[in-house]
Amino acid sequence: MKEHTTALIFAIFFGLWHAFWSLLVLLGFAQVILDFIYGIHFLNNPFTVASFNLVTALTLIVFTSAVGYVAGWVFAIIWNKTHGRK
Repeated sequence: MKEHTTALIFAIFFGLWHAFWSLLVLLGFAQVILDFIYGIHFLNNPFTVASFNLVTALTLIVFTSAVGYVAGWVFAIIWNKTHGRK
């Protein structure tokens, strides 16, 4: 498994997931989604979604993409070590 390719796939996935979340915040659906997710787990939602801020959204997307890249790189290294391939 190629580390860089795997890292890019993770980065894109993490980034797109959080871009979608940011879109839900922008459109006003995020609170409903959170309330639903907590509700189906028999929990009360202690969180309130803040109003949309473009800088915050971009920071979230860039940061989580970077975390995804690192996670993908580590995943590929562990995969290669445990499966005897490079």
